[in-house]
Amino acid sequence: MANALQELPVTTAASAMAGARTPAIWSPVPQDVDLLITAMEAGGHRAGDRRAQARTPWRVQASVRLFVDRPGHPARVIFTRDIHSRGLGFVTRDRLPLGYGGVVDLPTHDGSLLSIACTILRCRQAAPGWYEGLVYFNREQTAMERITG
Repeated sequence: MANALQELPVTTAASAMAGARTPAIWSPVPQDVDLLITAMEAGGHRAGDRRAQARTPWRVQASVRLFVDRPGHPARVIFTRDIHSRGLGFVTRDRLPLGYGGVVDLPTHDGSLLSIACTILRCRQAAPGWYEGLVYFNREQTAMERITG
């Protein structure tokens, strides 16, 4: 299973900017975020991996709006790590409250913005000033290729 994950395309800042089809709203992750995610992946261990679904490495800037936020509160910026039909991994500068629902806005490869109802399942400190977490999609997303390209 690990080999299948390694063969999937990774959308990084360099590869997203190199493609001629890159839409205006496509926002690749900054270099420092890419470095953080790469370090987290290198430092992780695969032996105890409890993931039931294969995930596609996918790095873009997205945002989360929580239902608990006051009207007019700015969306929280997240940087995606990987995605699958039930959720996505991310890193962010903001500590997000666990168990709260909201909407994650994801730029798709075709240039549109996809809003998906979600719940924050995990958000823990990964490095000083950075948090890593998991957003769970409230409904399974069956068209992953529309999002990731």
